[in-house]
This record gives sequence, C-alpha cells and structure tokens, in this order.
Amino acid sequence: MSAENKSAEDGHSSSKVIRIVFFILLLDLLGFTLILPLLPSILDHYAQTGDVVYQSLQSVVDWFREAVGIPLEKKYNSVLFGGLIGSLFSLLQFLSSPVTGALSDHHGRRPLLILTTLGLMSSYAVWAVSRSFSMFLVFRVIGGICKGNVSLCTAIIADLPCPKARNRGMAMIGITFSLGFTVGPLLGAYFALSSKTTGNVFYQTPALLALAFSAADLLFIWLMLPETLTKDIKALSSGCGDSMDLLAPLSLFNFTAVTRTKCPPSHNRMQKLRMLGLVYFCYLFLFSGLEFTLSFLTHQRFQFTSMQQGKMFFFIGVIMALIQGGYARRIKPGHHIGAVRMAIITLIPAFILIGSSWNITVLYMGLTMYSFAAALVVPCLSTLVSDHGSASQKGTVMGILRSLGALARALGPVVSSSVYWIAGAQTCFLITSVAFMIPLSLLGIARKIKDD
Repeated sequence: MSAENKSAEDGHSSSKVIRIVFFILLLDLLGFTLILPLLPSILDHYAQTGDVVYQSLQSVVDWFREAVGIPLEKKYNSVLFGGLIGSLFSLLQFLSSPVTGALSDHHGRRPLLILTTLGLMSSYAVWAVSRSFSMFLVFRVIGGICKGNVSLCTAIIADLPCPKARNRGMAMIGITFSLGFTVGPLLGAYFALSSKTTGNVFYQTPALLALAFSAADLLFIWLMLPETLTKDIKALSSGCGDSMDLLAPLSLFNFTAVTRTKCPPSHNRMQKLRMLGLVYFCYLFLFSGLEFTLSFLTHQRFQFTSMQQGKMFFFIGVIMALIQGGYARRIKPGHHIGAVRMAIITLIPAFILIGSSWNITVLYMGLTMYSFAAALVVPCLSTLVSDHGSASQKGTVMGILRSLGALARALGPVVSSSVYWIAGAQTCFLITSVAFMIPLSLLGIARKIKDD
C-alpha cells in the first residue's frame, strides 16, 4: 500500500472514530448534566425530611458558612451544599481516573468503557429508586468512581496516529461538553416538571432518562466502537504497575507512572509533560473557583433567579460550542501553546470585567471573553499532553491529566468562595485574574523546553 493510500485510510478511520467518540460522550454528558438544575430542589427535599446524613453534612456547610461570613440565605446554602457534593465527586474522580486510564492501556479502551458505563447505569438506577439522602449519596459515590468515560474518550483520541486528527478530536470533545452542559440541564428541568404532574417524585423521570441515556450509550459502544489499541501495544503495557504512582498526589504531578517503562521518555519530554500538567491544574484551580462564585455574584449583585442563571450558562455554552466548532478544531499542530496563551491572557480582563460589572451589559461582555477562553484552554492542553507517553501509555497519561483537573475542581471552589466572602466579590475576581499569571508563566517555561 502506498504512503498516500495509507494516509487517506488513516484519515478516514480517524474521522469515523472521532464521530463515534462524539456520540458516546454526548450521551454520557446528557445523562450526567440532567441533575444540575435539580440539585437545589433535591437538597430542599431532603432538608424537609429531616434525614440524619443530610443534617450531618449541613453542619459542615454551616461551619464553613460561619467561618467565612456567608449570609444565612437559602440560595447560598444550596450553592455551598452543592459545592460540597461536587467536591466529593471530583475527589473520587481524582482517585479513579489514573487507575481507569492505566487499566485501559492493558485491557483496551472498549472493555473499560463498557465497564464504566455499566457502573454509571447502576448509579442512575440507584438515583431513580432513592428515597433517602443516604441513597442519593451512594448514587453520587458510584458515579464519581465510575465516571471514567471522559478520560477514556480522550485516550481513544490520543491513540489516533495523525496530530491533526488528535487536535480535531480534542476540539470535538470540547464541543460535546458545551452541548451536554447546555442541553442536559434544560432537559432535566423540563422532565422534572413533567414528573411532578404525574404524581411521582420530581427527580424520578430525569433519573430514568439518565439511565436511558446511559443504556443507549452502552449499546452504541457495544455496536459501534472499535478497539483503538492493537494487541501488541496492549502487551507492552504493565497495567497499573506500582499503584502508588497512580494514587499519590506527588507522583501524579510528576507523571511518575509514565517513566515506568523499558524505554522511558527523555528528561526534556518529562519536564515538558510535568509543566503542562501544572498549567492544567493551576488553570482549572483558578477557573473552577471563579466559575463557582459566579452564582454568588449574579445573585448578590443582579438578583438573578435560577432561570436567569440558566439563561446565562446557556449563553456561555452556545458561545463555547461555536468557538470550538469554528476555531479550536482548526488550530494547526505546533500552534496550541500559543492558543492557550492567548486564551489565558483573555481571561484576565474577562474576570476583571465580571468582578467589577455593575450592569448586565458589562457582565455579558466579560462572559463573552470568558466563554472564548474557556472554549480553548482544556482542548488545546489535552491535545498537547496527548502527544506524550508511548502508544501503550496514552490511557495512563490522559487519566493522570484528568485526575489533576478533578483535584483542581475539588479545591478551587473552596478557596475561591472563601476569598469571595472574606475580601468581597471585586477583590476576589481581581486577585484571581492576576493569579492567572502563574499558569501563563508556567506555559512560557513549557514553551522553552525543547523536545529531543
């Protein structure tokens, strides 16, 4: 077969895999995001039942609220309680993502995707039948452990032979996130209302719909997804190797598991990978913190209702999808660090505008810039990281990256909301905007490291 024919065949095969991954992840995210608009109502529901486990967690929320001086208001309590549950979910992702990725290197992407999707189905089934807060927490814990579809899908894209295809694939993953987080919450709110009219618990229909999405996802994976790892590459993988390399935070930041191979990457390659991992962590730590406090700011300053906040996040999702579909997927190999740099620089005035906004026009100007930057950073950094590690380590590399992001999302909201209520909204957004110079500086160091 000629080189041109092989290249054309690889391109066609890669495009097919990207389309399949798009639908797999979209079904996964639609099911995952159905709960987002319902969380305040679910928490209110369990508060009224006097659930013992709920009251125990409420005491933790009350302690934090009093420690940082947050007003005793139902809206803020819901955001904080939701943040606590979100942090628990992210911490479980931090622990499970590297292990899932390493196992997929040894056993293949397809078997692990089937396994994690079965786990998600069981979690949604628990949610559908839950009548106590304890069962609701079990649903979130199972989901946190089994939510490996994102890191596995990024590993599948990292398996693609062509850099252009990997870039296009990572951008498509970004688009699925934008669509999932835009459409999913709308579906959740709609079906919660229809569930009430039938006399069922308001969250039962959304839970059953999430289960249906997950079942459809499982069927689609079973019928359509090819295995992207060949047998000879799987044979080279050591599986989980030393488990501490996949669980210890310092080992994860150092990507130690990637060096446990007969032919480890060069010193420069490892330095660049670690620096990109640090950029990813620092960016998401700062970004997720301000994203979390955005609900406080819009409610406190503009008296946004839940519907108005829903419209705001819908606006953000649409802008992100347009940027990812129109610009991000066309970024040429070698230009990703520049794109990330431009996006982080854009975030600095974006958050200053949002933090100092006193009318809706200025707020939405800041949100437009915020959406542009958010659409680029994670897909571009994922593309850059996917170039590291051997063919038998892509799952491990992407799993560790996902783990670092989950840790950032667990810690960022706690720190940011503390600064918000202790120092004030404007100061919080200004300090964090300046702090974006940290990932920007780290990115500059990564850019200077020459590949061997």
